Amino acid sequence: MATLELRNVNKSYGSGLTDTLKSIDLKIDDGEFLILVGPSGCGKSTLMNCIAGLENISNGAILVDDADISGMSPKDRDIAMVFQSYALYPTMSVRDNIAFGLKMRKMSPAAIEEEVARVAKLLQIEHLLARKPGQLSGGQQQRVAMGRALARRPKIYLFDEPLSNLDAKLRVEMRTEIKLMHQRLKTTTVYVTHDQIEAMTLGDKVAVMKEGVIQQFGTPQQIYNDPANLFVASFIGSPPMNFVPVQLQRRAGQVWAILASSEGRCELPLGELPEGAEQRELLLGVRPEQVQLAAGAGQANVLAARVEVTEPTGPDTLVFVTVNDSKLCCRLAPDQAPPVGQRLELHIDAARALLFDAKSGERVRPLASSVQPSNVTSLTNR
Repeated sequence: MATLELRNVNKSYGSGLTDTLKSIDLKIDDGEFLILVGPSGCGKSTLMNCIAGLENISNGAILVDDADISGMSPKDRDIAMVFQSYALYPTMSVRDNIAFGLKMRKMSPAAIEEEVARVAKLLQIEHLLARKPGQLSGGQQQRVAMGRALARRPKIYLFDEPLSNLDAKLRVEMRTEIKLMHQRLKTTTVYVTHDQIEAMTLGDKVAVMKEGVIQQFGTPQQIYNDPANLFVASFIGSPPMNFVPVQLQRRAGQVWAILASSEGRCELPLGELPEGAEQRELLLGVRPEQVQLAAGAGQANVLAARVEVTEPTGPDTLVFVTVNDSKLCCRLAPDQAPPVGQRLELHIDAARALLFDAKSGERVRPLASSVQPSNVTSLTNR
């Protein structure tokens, strides 16, 4: 196991070209599971390849246990990588695929056999050791690819979108297997994905990337509950966060967001915001689970609206209404879901509502506590 630190890492492919990686600074502790997540082309796989030594960085440093490995060849870094394509030798058995790297390191036959048996038991593939890759399912091939990496007992594991070739059900199963494996081995791991569900469920730490820049680095819950900007807020979460254009009013130091539908209007308290916030083009960010049915008369932050679309998902039903001429998604329990066309009253959690600048994407934060008054609201046309 090992610590991993990236200091001001940059990567470009020629003078005058835009950097693929820009001033990357990251540090994960011994045994942590780091997720690099972002859309295609954001630089996450390039960063993974730089850590592995498959690509050279333009400047900066990559440190493992405080030792700079930036100039080392891949074979000297003591890092094992699992690829998206599995990269198994088709003419070799599962046993020989797992053992190949150990043979290259001149381990004794007895030690190799012991290590193959250990890995096969860990991944529950003992019954597959005599088969060839062509005789395996996609999930079994992925287990063998993982086994080949595990057999090396490296300081760091790298996973480059290992589940993207699997069907949805198998992805969920393998995701659980990878998490269980990490909990057992406690080896420092870096995992690249474009799937934000994988990022939320697997990682101890998550780095959200866009255009070669780390937009936010933190725990999954920090990134979900306190996104740094509009991009992070929109990328993390399924279904995604609602973004509603709003106008603000300032009265006695308090700022209110005006929300309106065909059925009514309410004013949502947002706390004390910086001067001039009401002159900016702003978006109110609210997660679907933060919009619920009103509990009854007198509850604050309630807006009447009419149901336009419902989407049952099994454990939840997504209900869509229109607020400020934008679609607003509410996540309700199946037995709460009203039929299309019904009028309903929705309570919006003002304490967890966020504001973003529509042009720059930056977060607009309250000057004081984000906890909003819960006993004040203004309603019309109800």
